[in-house]
Amino acid sequence: MAGGGANAPPPKQEELVPHPVKDQLPGVSYCITSPPPWPEAILLGFQHYLVMLGTTVLIPSVLVPQMGGGKEEKALMIQTLQFVAGLNTITQTLFGTRLPAVIGGSYTYVPATLSIILAGRYSGVLEPQEKFRRTMRGIQGAMIVASSLQIVIGFSGLWRNVTRFMSPLSTVPLVALTGFGLYELGFPLLTKCVEIGLPQLILLVIFSQYLPHLMKGGRNVFDRFAVLFSVVIVWIYAHLLTVGGAYKNVSQATQLSCRTDRAGIISSAPWIRVPYPFQWGAPTFHAGESFAMMATSFVALVESTGAFIAVSRYASATPMPHSVLSRGVGWQGVGILFSGIFGTGNGSSVSVENGGLLGLTRVGSRRVIQISAGKFGAVFASIPAPIIAALYCLLFAYVGVGGLGFLQFCNLNSFRTMFILAFSIFMGLSIPQYFNEYLSVKGFGPVHTNARWFNDMINVPFSSEPFVAGVLALILDVTLPPKDNTTRKDRGMHWWDKFRSYKTDTRSEEFYSLPLNLNKFFPSV
Repeated sequence: MAGGGANAPPPKQEELVPHPVKDQLPGVSYCITSPPPWPEAILLGFQHYLVMLGTTVLIPSVLVPQMGGGKEEKALMIQTLQFVAGLNTITQTLFGTRLPAVIGGSYTYVPATLSIILAGRYSGVLEPQEKFRRTMRGIQGAMIVASSLQIVIGFSGLWRNVTRFMSPLSTVPLVALTGFGLYELGFPLLTKCVEIGLPQLILLVIFSQYLPHLMKGGRNVFDRFAVLFSVVIVWIYAHLLTVGGAYKNVSQATQLSCRTDRAGIISSAPWIRVPYPFQWGAPTFHAGESFAMMATSFVALVESTGAFIAVSRYASATPMPHSVLSRGVGWQGVGILFSGIFGTGNGSSVSVENGGLLGLTRVGSRRVIQISAGKFGAVFASIPAPIIAALYCLLFAYVGVGGLGFLQFCNLNSFRTMFILAFSIFMGLSIPQYFNEYLSVKGFGPVHTNARWFNDMINVPFSSEPFVAGVLALILDVTLPPKDNTTRKDRGMHWWDKFRSYKTDTRSEEFYSLPLNLNKFFPSV
């Protein structure tokens, strides 16, 4: 008789073991050095461009009206941001970290830029176009000075020495809040036009998570092009609502958020225009504003460090050697210099949303990101902001959970580990919430003196979730006395030892080495 009996072997039990630790993320279809076929790479690059366009359009939409500019100035500023973002992305992927990281406009610079816009010396300029140009020249001057901070910190190797103290433990709060800390740009912005924002979010989840498992042979197509499919469908739907008169009798704010013909960018943008240096005139310099912009640049540096780490994870690369990260920061400083020279009106940093798209598509190819640096046209800037916000809900979340992935290297049974994680993440959310609530209620930050630039130097850093959490976690991790001689393993440092330089792991050289034998100019130890 089959089965049973006194001599039958005991039932086989599933072996209870933890999941194995992976220093490279498995399941990535194309890593840095393995590009997809050209047709697929072009479509993926266009998808990255589409995601980056949200920041490129939203920032000028906030700044240009305050500067006195109209639709034409807004279109020109968007074109300049696109051009410089492409230039910065190419230089970063060729000579910086060489990660598939998009370098685009950054929301971090908006408060400091608004302070320059609201400076009293521009209030007497009555002609709107002249006010726009003068304000832009003031922003350019502050940006050019601020770029020197990252250039010096990066190329001197100073940031390399700082990041040597980082462990997987202190990395978790920094990277997690680099993504999760941008929650205000997700669902709250989506609800500005919920009838198109919510369908976009639902379709994005269905295309990326459900359809690949329901349709045979559709895994790669829907996984990789979920953004493209969902945006096209909802954009057409939003356009039908617009031409059908659904928004004729609604408020002006609703029309601006929902209509596809309210941006005024397509008609205002010239067909062919290449931005050129100092197109708005010679930059002007103000010492206080330059210091405020330098403080903002340092905040962006910390945030970009978290984004770089997330990008390396989703590209299935090994953890970056410290010299590579420092090199990338130096080239990001060059990118800020380009922003000041060409007059983008905004500084640049690693695009968090594009980092999330790497996780969504599971394609971390460097070639794809370099293709996305091209210029596809201003017509896509008419996509309503709630559609972009729906994308943010998933893409920012991917970056945040990329930070949580580093918990696998840490000992979560250690009370020292739990304290550092709990306290840094909680304060990283709580302190910026206080600063932002104070600003929304009273119209100025908790630090409020007659020197607007000094206020920005204090308020901007403490309004950044990843900056507060990352700096606090690093300080605690370095200074908190070890409980015993196992603390180093509890922090996960032993997992990262072999990635401290090129020479200790051959994969690091494969991913991060510069072309044309340029590594000799950037020491790896």
